[in-house]
Amino acid sequence: MMKRWFYLLAVALIAVISLAACGSTDGTDTASSEETTDSDAQAENDSNSETTYKIGATQIVEHPSLDAAYEGFQAALSDAGLDVEYDLQSAQGEQSNTSTIANNFVADDVDLIFANSTPSALGALQATSDIPIVFTSVTDAVEAGLVTAMDEPGENITGVLDLHPDSIKKTIEFIDKYFADSKVGLLYNAGEQNSVTQIEDVQAAVEGTSLSLVERTVANSAEVQQAATTLVGEADVIFIVTDNTVVSALDSVIGVANEQDIPLIVGEPDSLKRGGFATYGIDYYSIGYRSGEMAADILKGENTTQDIPVEYPEDMQLFINKQAAEEQGIEWNEEWDETAEFVEPE
Repeated sequence: MMKRWFYLLAVALIAVISLAACGSTDGTDTASSEETTDSDAQAENDSNSETTYKIGATQIVEHPSLDAAYEGFQAALSDAGLDVEYDLQSAQGEQSNTSTIANNFVADDVDLIFANSTPSALGALQATSDIPIVFTSVTDAVEAGLVTAMDEPGENITGVLDLHPDSIKKTIEFIDKYFADSKVGLLYNAGEQNSVTQIEDVQAAVEGTSLSLVERTVANSAEVQQAATTLVGEADVIFIVTDNTVVSALDSVIGVANEQDIPLIVGEPDSLKRGGFATYGIDYYSIGYRSGEMAADILKGENTTQDIPVEYPEDMQLFINKQAAEEQGIEWNEEWDETAEFVEPE
């Protein structure tokens, strides 16, 4: 009987120990599972914070205004805390190169394309309908066929324009007021849609003023100096819109203006720093920065291109280069001391 009692006690003890062991094992597995979940979540967060985005940046040509826009774009993404690898490609002024550049970006499967100029944006849009495209340094996105309307961006494209809607009108008013009865020489590449749009706006703005127009067109930067020379004796003032071809060779136009005492009106402040006399312009760094803010929102998944309307530049200002005024034989008007912001030459 005693043996049987010891036997039953031993069985009970074994059962208790087994249950305790099972409970301990279950608790360990639960803790391990929770630790694994927390670890996975942390790993996912670390992965998101360490994501490196690849952006293809396409630019029609290298000149100070476009370069400033690219710098602003990069600064905005850096300020947004994004880790970005850039592949900057210049078309060297050849519009045909924009398609090749964009197609290479598509083949490289970049996360976003930054298109810095109208030809660059067109090339990118023709290459992809999937990769997000953010543009700037575009004069008229609707006329160029990039978007349907300012408040109707494309399925994969949006951006910031480089021309304030009142810029050309104000510039023509300035010329008409201070250089009345002048023949205004226009020099541009008829192959650049953004330039054609601006020239049409100039033609419309001149109607009803004392001014008349003399036009010269070029196909590439090598033709700019000769075309500028032909304006001597015919133009009293030269007005260079934001034409990429002419701006890339602006020094040759500045040389003609200084030698012949012809006031040189330009389309943006960077050309003013190089030797232009006056402009109603915008800051290209700022429009590049705003484009970068758009890109950051898209990359972070906070917006799509369709959520972001195309924007005009926020500010416009009369800028004057006093030294250029002297070199171009311009009689100084005291009103400019109060109305203009002065730019120092480079």
